[in-house]
Amino acid sequence: MISTQSLGTIVSLWRYPVKSMMGEELNAAEVTKGGLLGDRAYALVDSSDGKVASAKNPRKWPQLFNFRAALADAPKTGVKTPPVRITLPDGDVVNSEQPDLPQIFSKVLKRDVTLGAIAGRRDAVEAEEYWPDIDGLDHRDTVTDFGLPEGTFFDCAVVHLLTTATLDRLRALYPQGRFEVRRFRPNLVVQTGNGEKDFVENAWIGQILAIGDDVRLSITGPCPRCVMTTLPQGDLPADTGILRTAAQHNKANVGVYASVLQGGKVRRGDSVRLE
Repeated sequence: MISTQSLGTIVSLWRYPVKSMMGEELNAAEVTKGGLLGDRAYALVDSSDGKVASAKNPRKWPQLFNFRAALADAPKTGVKTPPVRITLPDGDVVNSEQPDLPQIFSKVLKRDVTLGAIAGRRDAVEAEEYWPDIDGLDHRDTVTDFGLPEGTFFDCAVVHLLTTATLDRLRALYPQGRFEVRRFRPNLVVQTGNGEKDFVENAWIGQILAIGDDVRLSITGPCPRCVMTTLPQGDLPADTGILRTAAQHNKANVGVYASVLQGGKVRRGDSVRLE
């Protein structure tokens, strides 16, 4: 019998059907080797250079957080990803199957773009990242290129976890900042017990996490944060103090990345355990 250590429960699940757009909160999701089914299934691609549009470079792509994406139907394993419905900044809703979609996006974004689907892709693509002028980051006040893992629209790993303990720790360090889940775009948010306020995920790296009855994740490393956490979205204001606090107190890491050892259904309320 495998011994386990209880860590908490899943309090929210998130999927982001289009890279760098607002996503959708779920009650349950199917987890596969490629992450939450339907996550980052689509991305905008710059027609001029072939690079994927990313809010990591807000000077080039300042409006991406004003778009919201949701899959038209529940995705199923082994079946083509459903179309995606996208709410534009002006409130209009478009569908990924519309033939005039590139023109609509290009007009709003003032750049020629197409909506690409990850299904069937095996090529490696690149995106750009702007590094703010903040102590503790690898670069400062510059833009760098980075490659996405082959055949995906993920920046690094296929699953991102975040705990309430880390958010509470950051709030205590910088009370005037609004450390809300949506700033950090996790897939799984774990509520830890005992009112913990600490970067507890750091101790999970290199270990196996069991979620519910079936899902097993390998915690592969910390999640380094970027300028996206500082950007305005909805009623959240722009705030460089969000990233500065993470840089000063946890090497700019917030949450952890994971790969999927065993897939299955994950639901809000599922137990989370270290094996």
